[in-house]
Amino acid sequence: MIRLLSLKNTFLLFLFSLGACSLFKGESQTAEMALNIPQASAPVPAAQDLAAYLPRLKGKTIAVVANQTSVLGNDNGTYTHLVDTLLDHGISISKVFAPEHGFRGQADAGETVKDGVDKQTGLSVISLYGKNKKPSADQLEELDLVVFDIQDVGVRFYTYISTLHYVMEACAEKGIPVMVLDRPNPNGSYIDGPTLESEHQSFLGMHPIPLVHGMTIAEYAQMINGEGWLSDNLTCELEIVQMKGYQREMTYSLPIRPSPNLPNDQSIVLYPSLGLFEGTHINAGRGTEFQFQRFGAPFLDQNHFGFSYTPQPNFGAKDPKHNGALCYGKDLSSEPAPGKVDLQWIIEAYQNTADKTKFFKDRSFTLHAGTEKVREQIEKGMTASEIRATWKDDLERFKEMRKAYLIYP
Repeated sequence: MIRLLSLKNTFLLFLFSLGACSLFKGESQTAEMALNIPQASAPVPAAQDLAAYLPRLKGKTIAVVANQTSVLGNDNGTYTHLVDTLLDHGISISKVFAPEHGFRGQADAGETVKDGVDKQTGLSVISLYGKNKKPSADQLEELDLVVFDIQDVGVRFYTYISTLHYVMEACAEKGIPVMVLDRPNPNGSYIDGPTLESEHQSFLGMHPIPLVHGMTIAEYAQMINGEGWLSDNLTCELEIVQMKGYQREMTYSLPIRPSPNLPNDQSIVLYPSLGLFEGTHINAGRGTEFQFQRFGAPFLDQNHFGFSYTPQPNFGAKDPKHNGALCYGKDLSSEPAPGKVDLQWIIEAYQNTADKTKFFKDRSFTLHAGTEKVREQIEKGMTASEIRATWKDDLERFKEMRKAYLIYP
């Protein structure tokens, strides 16, 4: 069952501050997470339209699935966290569920997020990253509804959609509705990449979709239901709160880092391509201020690559790949947005690695790509265009499938 809560009231568009010092209400660390992005107008994230969903929450006991991106914009350019806003409006929040990187977004990629208590609110925070990726039946006791509000970036191996799956599945088992507050997809204008094969399913990819799916988080929730991806043929009762003013082809800049190592627009648009380096022994900018905007390794051919840098521990990377070592590679911080999954850089790095056994992390690369074929194709010397051509039929099938779940033009 799906109920769409439309945006009926008129309100100011979500304004983005020019200053990177914009803070969440009462949270001093947010300056690290805020993005310095001017934007005259933008689609309005569903969380912003309180009138569309507050009445449904009144008198209910709820849990919120949220992280540092779960914010509402204020007229003065600051941000208030959704949890703070709901508490200020008298909503009874029992607990918060936190995805990868944690509730306040401070954990490294892959780092276990621990249960705890949020210092700002005193609420219990339950980790959904680590051993407990799915809320337990006990954790859902006495809840009337779960609110899901997390900014995604539209890439299959970005784990927030896996968290969405497990939240929906757990709630379906208990008969608890899930309200999804929709947010724009900054990579929503195209569909591309290899499709996940079932034998390579993991938390990095749970569903048979391309690497870039071109859907919002709410549209994706509808697909999870509609394609029967929940266990035991379950269907989750969804209440979707739509955005106002969103179109798939529009450019959208995120006001808050969706995770510690996606610091700006450039990193987000390059992430579908450079994220594949996570399955190799190549550093993709972690340990610098240009995460997912460069790549390098000590063993890459320094005669071919004229650019070099040295990764060091920093915010979001306590022990980056090749920590403290001089890496040779390429700077892509000024590269035009590719608008596709571009394999040219990973192929170039592979071809300029003397010892090819140092390149791939066997299982990790396959899990990121969703298939063994991409590695095999690179090793055979296929060009980026030749490899992309092998994705065509699967992409066309996916485009047809997703039509039933789209909300926006």
